[in-house]
Amino acid sequence: MTLRLLAIHAHPDDESSKGAATSAYYASRGARVIVVSCTGGERGSVLNEQLGDQARAQAERDMGGLRREEMRAAQEALGIEHRWLGYEDSGLPGPDEPLPPGSFATVPVELSAEPLVRLVREVRPHVIVSYDENGGYPHPDHIRTHEVAMAAWNLSGDSGAYPEAGEPWEIKKFYYDRAFNPSRARAVYDLMLEREPDSPLTSELHRIIEWIGERVDTATTRVPCGEFFEARDAALRAHASQVSPESPFFFWPNHLLREAWPTEDYELAHSRVHSDLPESDLFAGIDDEEEQA
Repeated sequence: MTLRLLAIHAHPDDESSKGAATSAYYASRGARVIVVSCTGGERGSVLNEQLGDQARAQAERDMGGLRREEMRAAQEALGIEHRWLGYEDSGLPGPDEPLPPGSFATVPVELSAEPLVRLVREVRPHVIVSYDENGGYPHPDHIRTHEVAMAAWNLSGDSGAYPEAGEPWEIKKFYYDRAFNPSRARAVYDLMLEREPDSPLTSELHRIIEWIGERVDTATTRVPCGEFFEARDAALRAHASQVSPESPFFFWPNHLLREAWPTEDYELAHSRVHSDLPESDLFAGIDDEEEQA
C-alpha cells in the first residue's frame, strides 16, 4: 500500500518552516506527500532585505505570482506534490482593522471547507497535518486553516456532507505541527552554549526560549528526519521574499541540530486507529487491513 500524507498550510512558505524535513523524509520512502496552501500569500510583505532587485520589483508588481514561483522551487526541493486551495491571503490587520472582504478568514467555514474535503476525497490521505486551534500563532489565516482542517477531518468520510465533492474518505490520523517545541529549542540552545557560546545564533536561541516562555511540550510523535534538514533549508531559501538566507531564526547548524534534536515533532490530536505513544512514525497504527482503495 502507498501511504499518503496531506499537510494543510495557510500560506506558501509555511510548508517549509513547519514539517519540511518530515515531508522529504516520507517522500523519499515512497509515501505520497501532498501539501496544500490555503492561500496564495498575496498580502505578504518582502521580509528579506537581501532580495534581489528583479524579485523585489516583481513583488511590488505581483506578490502572488512571485510566491507561486517560490512555491514551485520549494516543492522541487522537497520532492512532494503541491495544490492550491484557491483563497486570498487575509493579511495581518491591526487590532482595530477589519479583514479584507473576500479573504480566506472571512469566508464561512462551511463554504471554505468544501474544496479541502474535495481534495481529501481525491487524494485519500491516511494522515493529515495542520495547526492547532490557535493556528500555531494567531494569524487569522492560520486559525481558519485549523478550522477547515477540522471540518475535513469530521466530514470527509460523511456521505451526507458535500455529496458532490467525491466519494467519502475517512482520514485515520490528524496531527498538530509542533515546530516551536520548547524542549527542542532548549536542547539546541544548551548545545550551542557549550560549543559556540559567542555565536549570534546562541543569542537568538535565548530570545526564542524567552518567547516560548513556559509553553508545555505536548509532542507525542517525533519523526527521525535529520538527514533531510538540508532539503528543508533549500525549501526555506526558495521562499526568498519571506526568508533571509542566513536567518538565525530559521537556520541553525545542521550538524549540531542532528546531535541535539534530529526530529520534527507533532501532537497526535485525533485518531481513528490505535497506536502506542510516544511514536516515531506518523503512520503508526495504519496497516494494510485499513486500506480501502
